[in-house]
Amino acid sequence: MVVFLGWTLLSVCLLVSASQDQKNITAESGQNVTLTCRAPNNIRTVEWSRADLGEKYVFLYRDGRKTTVNQHPSFKDRVDLQDKQMKDGGVSLILNNVTINDTGTYKCRVVETGTLGLKPISIISLSVVDPPGHTGGPEKDGHVGLIVGLLVSGVLIVAAFAGFVIYRKHKGEKSQGSH
Repeated sequence: MVVFLGWTLLSVCLLVSASQDQKNITAESGQNVTLTCRAPNNIRTVEWSRADLGEKYVFLYRDGRKTTVNQHPSFKDRVDLQDKQMKDGGVSLILNNVTINDTGTYKCRVVETGTLGLKPISIISLSVVDPPGHTGGPEKDGHVGLIVGLLVSGVLIVAAFAGFVIYRKHKGEKSQGSH
């Protein structure tokens, strides 16, 4: 009896893990990325989420339209379904202009008509990298700005000191010439 329950539990776990499509995607910063997901045709709700966003979601389609009420601000106006009619169960998500901050594990979950609760369909691990030859982000540009600012300040200080020395020398020559 225990062996039978063990095999049954193992079979259920394997079926659940086999039903979830797991993928790894690497994209370059600035690209548009499609996170693929296919569900049954009778879809009532589609939710794309990322665990590190807490209660906020990446994308939510419910009752025939997308909603942005609890959408994470970093995804507003950057995500949409690849096929808005969801023909043949296509609920893949297009994520536009990805950044390093979009790196994470995304879950596609659906609620089918006549069922309760979100059913996980797809799990995608997205890694966003800088494109080849990219010299860095704003933080590197900030360092360049700091260096240029320090150089300009140094030149101004040297010029002011040289001007002061010339002024003193010229004033000294005037003083000697008047005696």
